Amino acid sequence: MRTGLARRMLAAGLVSIVAVAGCGVRPSDVIPAGDPPSGRVAPATTIILYLVKNGRLSAVTRPAGRPLFQAGTLALLADGPTAEEHARGFTTDVPAGAGPFSVTVKPAGHLVVTLSIAAGDLSELAVEQIVCTVAATAPQSPVQVTVAGAGQSVGPRSCPGRR
Repeated sequence: MRTGLARRMLAAGLVSIVAVAGCGVRPSDVIPAGDPPSGRVAPATTIILYLVKNGRLSAVTRPAGRPLFQAGTLALLADGPTAEEHARGFTTDVPAGAGPFSVTVKPAGHLVVTLSIAAGDLSELAVEQIVCTVAATAPQSPVQVTVAGAGQSVGPRSCPGRR
């Protein structure tokens, strides 16, 4: 019985080899395709942060070498604007000590952002910065965001420009 099984396996293997070998692909010479690409490589990902300019929220796009999770994007808010953004008049109301951040997804498009400081101590602009930055990274829109920290919470809110 084992001999019959071995013969069938060998026959199936030979049929497979013959089928692959006779697939009709023929060798060819090198096909010239022109010069290789040149120039700068565009960043793989961009992120949107909401910074403050003249007392109002402004969306700022930054290149990112790698995708960031929502908490990582929020950490950039607490770090403040880059030197170039600062020169263009951008600031942040999110305090440097607000992080680390965590983002929890709740049902029905609701996100909870947890800070390491009291949520009630944040300025209105800081809350809006957090809400809009998280909303910009959410796969669905509109999204409701609650900002929580130290037993206090603000929200749920949606980004004023993304309702």
